[in-house]
Formats: sequence, structure tokens, C-alpha cells
Amino acid sequence: MRLSTPMLSVAVGLGLTAAALGTVPAAAAPAPEPVSATVSAGYTAYNGSGEEAKANQAFFDAVLKSVAEQRAASPRSAAAVTVTYNASAAPTFASQISRSTQIWNSSVTNVRLQATTGSANFTYREGNDSRGSYASTDGHGRGYIFLDYAQNQQYNSTRVTAHETGHVLGLPDHYSGPCSELMSGGGPGTSCTNANPNSAERSRVNQLWANGLAKALAKVNQDR
Repeated sequence: MRLSTPMLSVAVGLGLTAAALGTVPAAAAPAPEPVSATVSAGYTAYNGSGEEAKANQAFFDAVLKSVAEQRAASPRSAAAVTVTYNASAAPTFASQISRSTQIWNSSVTNVRLQATTGSANFTYREGNDSRGSYASTDGHGRGYIFLDYAQNQQYNSTRVTAHETGHVLGLPDHYSGPCSELMSGGGPGTSCTNANPNSAERSRVNQLWANGLAKALAKVNQDR
């Protein structure tokens, strides 16, 4: 986990990143560059850390709190809660983000992803970064998913996007898992193209957004 002020920047991307330090990437970035052998080797060698797992949890907690506050302010009868995202800063990956959203919305029932062009619970960005793709949050549910050009040339881009979105929904990395497990990320190698969560991952997200949201909502109402 990398700390900066005021952002708590969280490298949680697919377990394929090389450098632990660097500046926070900007929303806009130049065109994709060729994937170098050095970058490729760095991505495949990365296996994550305990600090990264804590960062994943922090990102989910921030989004959960933001959604709970919105739900408390405007209660809805629908069973599923809505998590909004703005993808305007990642136009190169528009189709992958759309497909990732479809995958998750068809896989789980207690939470739904919805695109917006305004203020959102999280955003997508794109650019070049030696760390690869990752998620970052300020701790208040206003984080973003960064999609790296080189990594998305090397790995299946829809899998990368769906994996990163899995962190927003509360799932941790599990690099030792098989290709059939979405959160195994880059563990199975570049030949893995599966972008769908397995039954255990789907069940876990449903549990998190049923039990976790209820607790967060109760705390928000208590603090009022």
C-alpha cells in the first residue's frame, strides 16, 4: 500500500505490477506504447502482499460507506443497491468497461453497477504506468480504477477490467487460483482470458453487499 497526501493510493491491480512507488497517474495519458520485455517480466513476477490485501479492503469499505450514505439519504425499496461509475476518463476501454459491467450485473443480485456522466462512487482512468492496472481511493468512496495500456495489451483486457472492478465489489486478490477464478488475476498467465467470476466469487459479493451494506447503513443512521 502506498500512502500519499491527500490520496491513499492503492496498488491492487491483478498482481502483475512491477514498481511499488511512483506518482499518481493523471486522468488523461498519451497513446499506448509497445510492451517491453522488461515490463512484461515485471508484471508476471509480481505476486502481491499483505499490505495490498488491506488496501483492497479499504477501497471496498470506502465505496460501501459512500453507497450506504446515499441509501440512507434516499431509501429505495429495491433489493439491489446501485454503485455508480464514470468511465469518461478511460475512452480507450469503453467496450471493456461496458462488458465488465454486464458480466457483474448478470452475475450478482445484491449490487448493481450503473454508468453515469456526473459524480460517481468511483471512476475509471487510463494511461501508462509501470505498476500496471490498480485501484486507488481517498477513503471516502471517491476512488478510481486505473487501466494501464501495456498491461492491457499483454493480458485479456476485459479480464483485467472485470478483475479490478471485483475489488470495488469487495473481492481480494488470489493469485494462486486457477484461470476459472477471476480474482486469480495474472497468476494463470497471459493465456487466461476468463473474465467471469466463479460461483464462489459471485456468492461472496452477494454476501458482502447484503450483510456489509446493512451494517454500514445501520452505522450511518446511528451517527446521524
